Amino acid sequence: MEIPIGVIAPPTLPAEQFAEYAERADALGFAELWVFEDCFLRGGVAQAAVVLARTARIRVGIGILPAGARNPAFACLDLATLAELFPGRVMAGVGHGTPAWMRQTGTWPSSPITLLREYFEATRKLLHGERVTMSGKYVRLDDVALDHPPAVAPPVYAGVRGPRSLAAAAEVADGVILAEPVSPEYLRGAREIVGAKEIVAYHVAAVDDDADRARSLVRPNLAILGEPDWAPHIDPLPFAAEFRQLRTAAEGPADFARRLPDAWVDQLAVVGTAGDARARLAEIAADHHVLYPAGPDPLAALEKLARIRSAADGRDTAAG
Repeated sequence: MEIPIGVIAPPTLPAEQFAEYAERADALGFAELWVFEDCFLRGGVAQAAVVLARTARIRVGIGILPAGARNPAFACLDLATLAELFPGRVMAGVGHGTPAWMRQTGTWPSSPITLLREYFEATRKLLHGERVTMSGKYVRLDDVALDHPPAVAPPVYAGVRGPRSLAAAAEVADGVILAEPVSPEYLRGAREIVGAKEIVAYHVAAVDDDADRARSLVRPNLAILGEPDWAPHIDPLPFAAEFRQLRTAAEGPADFARRLPDAWVDQLAVVGTAGDARARLAEIAADHHVLYPAGPDPLAALEKLARIRSAADGRDTAAG
C-alpha cells in the first residue's frame, strides 16, 4: 500500500497565501496537510478549519495542540465540530508543547507525562461519545459528554520525542507524530517502543535537480537541531559526537548550519532530486510522511515537492 505523503503549512506562511497554499496542496494530490500551533504565530484549530472549508479531499492534521494550554473538554468541542462537518478528514495531534513556550504562558506542568496520559484518556473517550468523570492530577471532569460526538472520531496522535513519552503514547494514543528530523535510526528506536502504532514522520524537504541547491535551501531549517530539545533525534545517528563538536565550535546557529557536511544534511532532511527524495523516504519506515517545504517561497517549494509523488511511477520531470 502506498504510504501517504503530506505537506506542512509553514507557520510563517503569509496569511494572504494560506488558502492558496492549501488549495494547491489539495490539487497537487498530497494526501495530507498538517498545520502547526506554534507560539506565538497561529492557532491550529483555526487553520485546520480554513483548510477543510477551502478544499475538497485532502486530510488535515493539527500537529500539535499543547496539552497544558487547552482544557480537554473544550479541545474536544473544536475537534468534534470539525470531524462532524468534515467526516474522515480530520486528524489531531496533542503533545507536551515546547517547554520554553509553555513556561512563558504558565502552562508547563510539573509532570508532563502524567498530564499526557490523563489528557488522552479524556479526549479519546469524549470523541467516541462516552460520558466521562475523572479526577486526575490535571484533568478533572464531572459527568462530561459531547452532545454531538462525531460519527467518525478523528484519530488523536501524540506529538512526543523521548523514550518515556513514546512509551506513554504507546499506551494511550492512536499513534505518534515524530518531529523532524526523522532518520531511519531514530524511527527504529521509536518503533521498538510504540510497536504497531501509526507513526507520522515530519521531514524538512527540498527538491531540485541540483542537489547542492536543494541542500542550501534546507540548511537554515537545520540550524536549530543542536539545541537540547533535539537530542533524541541526534543521539542515534552515527555522527552524533561529531555533530555536537561542530555545534560547540560554530559561531552561532547560522554558522553551524553552513558548516554541516553535505552527507549529514542528506541524513537530516529529505533533499536532492525527486528520485533522491523518494529513495530517502523509502529508507524511513513511517506510516505517514509529512514534508516541511524549505526555502523562501513556500508555494514554489510545494510545486517541486509534488514531484516526489511523480517519481514513484517514473514520471519525474526537470525542476526548471
